[in-house]
Amino acid sequence: MTPKQLQQISETADTMRQLISQGDLAGASLALSALTVPEVVELLDRLSIEHGAIVYRLLAKSRALDVFEALSPGAQADLVHALQNAEITSLFAEMDPDDRVWLLEELPASVAPRLLRGLSPRERELTAAVLGYPQDSIGRRMSPEFITAHPRLTVGETLARVHAGLDHAETVYTLPVTDAGRRVVGVISLRDLLAADADAIVEDVMSEPQVAHAGEDAEAAARRATDFGLLALPVVDSEERLVGVLTIDDAVRILKQEESEDAARQGGVEPLRRPYLSTPIRRLVRSRVVWLLVLAIGATLTVQVLGVFEATLAQMTVLTLFVPLLIGTGGNTGNQAATTVTRSLALGEVTPRDVLRVLGREVRVGFCLGLLLGTIGFALTGLIFEWHVGVVIGLTLVAVCTVAASIGGVMPLLARAIRVDPAVFSNPFITTFVDATGLIIYFLIAKAVLGL
Repeated sequence: MTPKQLQQISETADTMRQLISQGDLAGASLALSALTVPEVVELLDRLSIEHGAIVYRLLAKSRALDVFEALSPGAQADLVHALQNAEITSLFAEMDPDDRVWLLEELPASVAPRLLRGLSPRERELTAAVLGYPQDSIGRRMSPEFITAHPRLTVGETLARVHAGLDHAETVYTLPVTDAGRRVVGVISLRDLLAADADAIVEDVMSEPQVAHAGEDAEAAARRATDFGLLALPVVDSEERLVGVLTIDDAVRILKQEESEDAARQGGVEPLRRPYLSTPIRRLVRSRVVWLLVLAIGATLTVQVLGVFEATLAQMTVLTLFVPLLIGTGGNTGNQAATTVTRSLALGEVTPRDVLRVLGREVRVGFCLGLLLGTIGFALTGLIFEWHVGVVIGLTLVAVCTVAASIGGVMPLLARAIRVDPAVFSNPFITTFVDATGLIIYFLIAKAVLGL
C-alpha cells in the first residue's frame, strides 16, 4: 500500500475505535463496507484483539472468509480466541488444508482437536496428512488438493479433468503429470493446454519437472520455487510419489515469515508473529526481555576485560576516550559480515562447506576496511593527541576490523552446521563477542607500543 493509503487506514482505525466505543455499530459497518479486503486486513492489524473481533463480525459473510485467509496465522489465532465456537468451526471448515495447518500451529493444543472434530472426514484426513510432516518441512506447507494430468491423455481430456476438479484444487495454473505409480514425469501449464490442439497428447507438450521432497526444508523449497518462477512446485514423498503442491503464494508467504524472523533475531528480539499495533504490551516485553538479559550477561565480559586492564587505563587515561569508537567499529564490521553471509546462506550461494573460502575472503575484506579506517584514525588521533597514541588506534582498527569480519562471516556458517538458525548467532552475540576481543586487542597493542 502507498503511504497515503496507510494514512487513510490509520484514520479509519481511529474512527472505528470511536464508533465502537459509542456503540454505533451501524456506522462502523457502513465505514467497513467501503474498504477492500486488503484494506480490511490492514485495519484489523491496527486494532486491538477485542476491537478487531467486533469489526470482523460486522463483515458480510461473503467477505469474511477472504479476510480471514488473508490474515497472518498469529492474527487468525487471536480471532479464534475472540470469536464464538460456531463462527470459528464454520471458518475452519472453509479453509484449505495447508492454511488450516498454519493456524493450528498458532493455537493452544487444547483448541486444535476441537476444531479438527468439526471437519468432514475427507477434510480431516487431508489436514492430518499435512500435519504428519516435520515442523519446518515443505510437506507441512504444501497443499494436498491438486489436479494431475497423465502423459497418455489428450489435451481435451486433461482440460475436462481440470474443469471437473476446479472446486477442490488449490491451483490449476500448473499441473503435475504423473504416471500410473503417481510418480511425477513432467508438468504442464494451463496456458500450454489452452494453446495446444485438443487431440494432442500431454506427453508431447509437457515440460521437465522441478520437484521438492516432502521432508525438505520449507525455506529452501520456497526459495527454489520463487527463483525459478514456478506457479506450483510438485512435492513428492520418499518413494518419489506425488503428495502435494507448493503454490507460489504459499512460497512467498514462507519466505516472508522466515525473513521477518531473521530480521527480528538479528535485532535481538523474538519474532512477534502478529502485527505490531495489535500485539499486547506484555507480549512485546516478553519478546525482548530474554535477549536483553542474555546480552546484559554477555556484556559482563567487556566489564571483566576493563577490570583486567584497569592499571593500563590508570597510567594513560586518554585510552579510555577511544573505547566506544573501537567497540562500535568492531561490532558494526562483524554485523555487516554476518548479515551478508546469512543472506548468502538463505539464497543458497554458500554452504557450511565453504567456511574456509568465506573466512579467507572476510579476512581480506576486514583487513582492507581496517587499513582504510586505521589510516584515518592514525592521522586524526596523531594530530589531535599524540602520534604514538595515533599508532595504537591505527593498529587496533586494522586488527579489530580483521577479527570482527572473520568472526562475523564464519559464525552463521557454524550455526547452520550445528542446525541452529544463523540469525540467532548473528548481530547480538557477535557484537558482544567482538566487544570483548576488541578491547583485549586494544590494550595489548597499547601496552606493546606505549610500554605500559
